[in-house]
Amino acid sequence: MAEGVFRHLSSQLGGAGFFEVESAGTVCYQAGSFPDPRAVRAAGLHGIDISRVRSQCIHDLDLNGFDLVFTMDHENYRDVLDVLDDGGRPVVYMMTEFADETAVEEIEDPYYGPEEGFESTLKRLIVCAEGILSHLLAAQGSVAGSEACDSPETIQGGTRDAAR
Repeated sequence: MAEGVFRHLSSQLGGAGFFEVESAGTVCYQAGSFPDPRAVRAAGLHGIDISRVRSQCIHDLDLNGFDLVFTMDHENYRDVLDVLDDGGRPVVYMMTEFADETAVEEIEDPYYGPEEGFESTLKRLIVCAEGILSHLLAAQGSVAGSEACDSPETIQGGTRDAAR
């Protein structure tokens, strides 16, 4: 859901050409799976199509090739740090660090709860992604509708379960 939200909002805010985005899970038993149908429905309510996204494992990516990594909870954060080399790249953030003051500290995994949890999680992802994009676009000196830059920022978002 986070990848779909980020791609969708990036396109709407004029940052579509600035970023390369991938998402991956830190628990990888569902690698290659389609998103949970509840996640697809929740995203669809906001005009976001995640139906073609496939889960992948964080261990299958070269995280050191990314500039930034955003995680959804503290466990993901620790897992990502464990995978990274000590080279200082990428910078790892909690997604919620870029949300407004009404946001929660972590974004919960809705998988084991009711369908409404997916909508709640999606709304939190939207708030966080808007904050991240605002920060990144301001750092690029971009305004909505401007030309894409020649060297896109590479971004990776991590979740605990790869199929989210």
